Amino acid sequence: MGKKEHKRITNKKLLVKMIIVLAVLLIGAVYYYVKLPALNIHSAGFWKFLLFLIFVGTILQLISKLKKENIIVSQAGISFTGDKKVFKSVKWGAIAFGVVLLAYIIGSILSSPIVNAGKYQRLMPVEEREFRTDIAEVDYTTIPLLDKDSATILGERKMGSMIDMVSQFEVSNEYTQINYNGRPVRVTPLRYASLIKWITNQSNGIPAYLLMDMTTQDTQIIKLEQPIRYSKSEHFNRNLYRHLRFHYPTYIFDDQIFFEIDEEGTPYWVCPVKKFNIGLFGGQTVGKVVLCNAVTGECTAYDVEDVPTWVDKVYSAERLVQLYNYYGTLKNGYFNSILSQRGCVQTTNGYNYLALDDDVWVYTGVTSVNGDQSNVGFVLMNQRTMETRFYTVEGAIEDSAMSSAEGQVQHLNYNATFPLLVNIASEPTYIMALKDAAGLVKMYAMVNVQKYQIVAIGDTVRECERNYRELLRTNGIEAESGEAQSMSVSGTIESYASVVIDGNTHFYLCLSGLDAIFDFDMTNEELLGIIRYKEGDELTIRYEDTGSMRKTVTAFE
Repeated sequence: MGKKEHKRITNKKLLVKMIIVLAVLLIGAVYYYVKLPALNIHSAGFWKFLLFLIFVGTILQLISKLKKENIIVSQAGISFTGDKKVFKSVKWGAIAFGVVLLAYIIGSILSSPIVNAGKYQRLMPVEEREFRTDIAEVDYTTIPLLDKDSATILGERKMGSMIDMVSQFEVSNEYTQINYNGRPVRVTPLRYASLIKWITNQSNGIPAYLLMDMTTQDTQIIKLEQPIRYSKSEHFNRNLYRHLRFHYPTYIFDDQIFFEIDEEGTPYWVCPVKKFNIGLFGGQTVGKVVLCNAVTGECTAYDVEDVPTWVDKVYSAERLVQLYNYYGTLKNGYFNSILSQRGCVQTTNGYNYLALDDDVWVYTGVTSVNGDQSNVGFVLMNQRTMETRFYTVEGAIEDSAMSSAEGQVQHLNYNATFPLLVNIASEPTYIMALKDAAGLVKMYAMVNVQKYQIVAIGDTVRECERNYRELLRTNGIEAESGEAQSMSVSGTIESYASVVIDGNTHFYLCLSGLDAIFDFDMTNEELLGIIRYKEGDELTIRYEDTGSMRKTVTAFE
């Protein structure tokens, strides 16, 4: 073979290799743009991406080595033959694929609870607290009695009344529960109704989001001066996930990204970044949070402890429940949690949200793993900080309480929502809404945790509470603060506001130097005169004191 022929063959081989490399890069770029894997060894998506590139490169290398005589076409189909040189050329690709796959499998095993039970059990610090001293008397302005299903129905109805939007947009199923200006609300953006509607509207963006008060059921469509341009329903580079990936190629974002608004009503996406504390893939918590302005797309990354306080959702409820179950089931090792289950407890089969200390806390009961019908206590888990509090309150599990409440209205076929645990007259009490077949809230129920045969219902929360307190007295249950004390106080009006509760207007008023909030029920004609007063006026107020911050006013002068 002459030098020219040898050079020609060498150049041809080099050209083939360059074509293979370019093809792998092109196919890899398409895969990356569609799948958006994080370029991080702790990401399972990264390992799958790496395996995909090796597989594609090996197949292209194999195809480049095959010649016409290696391909046999027959009635049985297409088959390949080849000498050892053909298959030897791709052995390194096969070896690389096997090594990477083996490393991924070993990394998964070494990261699992099977070999790291103690580390998993210590992921979530849990503090034991006292119920009666920690949980104040219930304030109904902070109790979110409307669940997500009912919120969805109300949201769809509200959207149906917006003639200018309903043909182009629909309500997203986000419905994030947050504290907004001291009140529990759910917020959710609109989204494009279809691909065609995206094509015709994407230049103008999404014009509004929905805000729903969880206590009054008041639903508003908040129209924005500047539209939302970055969302989950966008396509191409304005798609939220792609926008985040191109800004932070190594960050492993959580499966749940939350829609929130700040105290001025500006929409944001709260994007938790996963942190793996055990091996390659185990012990997942949150290490950072990226706040993405839904209007401008501006992104800011924070360490989890430095997240602004207006943010309520950093940890998903599912993640917190999983972490607590690690804490409760792995105390005596992994195999004990599967076999003898000595000392193992777990959360019950549902959860709810509670506004406390200007944060959103996940509430769920704690029961034994044996599946009995009693709780050993309950936990509150902070969705921003992961702070977890355990309260020893023995009694019926939530399912039993829900059945008891439904039994009171069985002739109406109402269904109970998952309850919240509140403090009424120093008694641990389940409170829940009762919904009809259409999913609308019709009544309310309260069930005593320790004596769940004590069940009260009412058309409003106030009526339900009055009936419940009467049942407590009837059953001889003495409560430390259950009996309201008649008291009076004088002072200067500092601030006031009106709110609607259960369809009735209430006038809330604060006096200078006092933390108490005085509640004037406008259904009481004797209290209507309060609307004539203004800030700076002097008042003497008579009220009922049950130990909570909210004081029910009976008279004033």
